[in-house]
Amino acid sequence: MMHGSGGRAMAQLIDELFLSRLGNAHPGAGNDAAVLPAAAGRLVVSTDSHVVSPLFFPGGDIGCLSVNGTINDVAVMGATPLYLAAGFILEEGFPLADLARIVDSMAQAAAAAGVPVVTGDTKVVQRGRGDGVYITTTGVGVVADGEDWSGDRARPGDRIIVSGGIGEHGMAIMAQRESIGFAADIVSDTAPLHGLIVAMRASGADIHVVRDPTRGGVATTLNEIARQSRVGMMLRESEVPVQPQVAAACEFLGLDPLYVANEGRLLAIVADADAGRLLAAMRAHPLARNAALIGSVHQDAQCFVQMSTKLGGRRVVDWLSGDQLPRIC
Repeated sequence: MMHGSGGRAMAQLIDELFLSRLGNAHPGAGNDAAVLPAAAGRLVVSTDSHVVSPLFFPGGDIGCLSVNGTINDVAVMGATPLYLAAGFILEEGFPLADLARIVDSMAQAAAAAGVPVVTGDTKVVQRGRGDGVYITTTGVGVVADGEDWSGDRARPGDRIIVSGGIGEHGMAIMAQRESIGFAADIVSDTAPLHGLIVAMRASGADIHVVRDPTRGGVATTLNEIARQSRVGMMLRESEVPVQPQVAAACEFLGLDPLYVANEGRLLAIVADADAGRLLAAMRAHPLARNAALIGSVHQDAQCFVQMSTKLGGRRVVDWLSGDQLPRIC
């Protein structure tokens, strides 16, 4: 508890564990806030709390997840992510070695993405009143005037593209949590997507909406967009990319991969005439080699998302009801 008391122990924890790893090139170190240069354009701000269990999983951990997830929330608005802030809630007795491993992972992810953590906060709660560590990250980015990728811009005739196989993050967490034998075969897709988005923008395609399908998966994200834009959507099951091991795991657990979380995938809704060009640009990027055109947008006052199945039928892809997989991001 003394590490959260505001005294010498807390200062030592911040200096030796956080600042030594995350660094700080901005003049906020030791002050109550970071002082940052203003950027031209419009600011984009997003915040997200991460409570994943287990903290370490195939392909990542809560540290890199907290960095990548918030960068992606900023980037899918068409913005360039600039800075991150991080808040930690630590449970009394949490091993410092595990905390150092998590902060190292955050530092590596932030450095790889080129988006520094410029300020932060730590609190310590009593033993039994937390679950190791929770991390809240806030991202700040800037988007150029005239750039608008908000969720209400899908139009009838648009095409829907997904950047790769779905369900990998959620099933990697589930396999690790339940010690299921296929754990080694499924790795989280957690990754920062802003580089991919730069390549997408450079294609010149008329992109209307971009979203990362995290909690609730592809199904819930498309329902959100359909409601915002007042349109319907039709997916083709045969075109939705799902790794065989993910499909097998979902079948084993009775889950639908359309509802399983992703942390390194995005959905793009693009004008029909530009779909091929955008798909080619995405497939040329390492994070979207398996990008696929999975459906289209049409007029529908009911805003239904539907799917044509491999058997020739049709079904409604409804909103997620309840919590299919708790604490996965």
